[in-house]
Amino acid sequence: MSPSSIHAAILVAAMSIGTVLLRAYPFVIFRKNVPPYIQYLGKVLPPAIIGMLVIYCLRNTSVLSAPFALPELIAAVIIIVLQAWKRNSLLSILSGTAVYMLLIQIVF
Repeated sequence: MSPSSIHAAILVAAMSIGTVLLRAYPFVIFRKNVPPYIQYLGKVLPPAIIGMLVIYCLRNTSVLSAPFALPELIAAVIIIVLQAWKRNSLLSILSGTAVYMLLIQIVF
């Protein structure tokens, strides 16, 4: 192994350990009682983050020129319908992504 490979491996290991420790920290701190504000944040943050991601992903969508945001709209409708029907986020996101990619590569 070259020195740069060893350096990269050490960096990846350090970042991995840091990530695992940071993810485990709340479970160690709140082992018995979870404060009400943490429970509240656990309920409201996931939808808020999803909303921010949707806005971020659609921010540069042009509705004034062809294809008039149709691929994005079709994919979004598929995601919403699948999520309401199956309640499976992974299925909804993967299906919407696949449909969007097929639309922009083949149809539009």
